Amino acid sequence: REETGAGIMDCKKALEEAKGDFKKAVELVKVRGLERAEKKQDRETTEGYVASYVHSNGKLAALVELVCETDFVARNDEFRSLGQDIAMQVVSMNPETVDDLLEQEFIKDGGATISFLVKSLSGKIGEKIAVKRFVRYQVGE
Repeated sequence: REETGAGIMDCKKALEEAKGDFKKAVELVKVRGLERAEKKQDRETTEGYVASYVHSNGKLAALVELVCETDFVARNDEFRSLGQDIAMQVVSMNPETVDDLLEQEFIKDGGATISFLVKSLSGKIGEKIAVKRFVRYQVGE
């Protein structure tokens, strides 16, 4: 449960199905979370959070609108942290569109895309989460 953040019963079922193999159980929990996230894609997102990141040199910044279904999730620390990570991604990688951003490998973890991070948190929390829009600023541009 500490590794994945999933519910106790989900973790228990995954461990039973994996016959005690911890690594296999973690994979099962992640896959099920992604499946849950896919099922929620038609839901309406009326809440959210505008995350920001300003690079240490003060010359680059980004704002990202990350949306969800409820204000409860919008106040969640993990949700807000994801928004800030995505804003840092925008500053670093300068994507042109939201689709471009979602396809990029996450700069902090080359094994995961931004889309995977969003879907993983969506599956874990149980609500639709999406990047609605972003803007990137650079001094002199």
